[in-house]
Amino acid sequence: MIRVLVWNEFYHEQNKEHVREIYPDGIHGEIAKFLGADEEITVRTATLDDENCGITKEILDETDVLIWWGHVRHKLVPDEVAYLVRDAVLEGMGAIFLHSAHHSKPFRYLLGTSCNLTWRESGDSEILWVTEPSHPITRDIDRFFTLEHEETYGEPFVIPTPDKLLLISSFSGGEVFRSGCLYERGNGKIFYFQPGHETFPTFKVPEVQSVIKNAVHFVAPSFRREINCPHVRKYNDPEGYVIVK
Repeated sequence: MIRVLVWNEFYHEQNKEHVREIYPDGIHGEIAKFLGADEEITVRTATLDDENCGITKEILDETDVLIWWGHVRHKLVPDEVAYLVRDAVLEGMGAIFLHSAHHSKPFRYLLGTSCNLTWRESGDSEILWVTEPSHPITRDIDRFFTLEHEETYGEPFVIPTPDKLLLISSFSGGEVFRSGCLYERGNGKIFYFQPGHETFPTFKVPEVQSVIKNAVHFVAPSFRREINCPHVRKYNDPEGYVIVK
């Protein structure tokens, strides 16, 4: 079983009626619902309002894949929590960052850049084009799919060059955007997926659900171990090649 933790800022759903109508159980609840239909996945959720944001080292040790959605309250996540997430990914935990989580502390700490972009809220339509049709994350997705309305993101997107670029987007206003970016950091895999503005039912779209579900399976760890800096004897040491504690 793949153990997934869905983390959500959970602010708009509690403070904006039209968002609550779309996601009555919160964005985290919507994602947990469709992931929970996969017999190989177990899901739990956490929000910014939980104690310690619902994130501890013990919880992350029991998490194979962390999904993170945030928008306007990134600064309220303590640095200590963000560092826990960063370190867990470096050790091998998989991470999926959705939509405005490009500005979340864990994502920026892992990528090491501002992750700034251009944006506009005008209800443009978005076409997501598959650039790597053979990749497991884009499995069962056609050459493209369309979102009737989505927040517009545009280049330049200040991120390191992705290890794999799986999807690019074009918007009816003319912008283009790298919307499906895959990275490896330490022992962990990271997938950034752009769709998911709270005022649109994006997470109810079958193709969006398929990409996220496929990504969970792909970034789940096959190897997980703390990355440290051991002191070792020389290979030809009479006592053998051993770690000196």
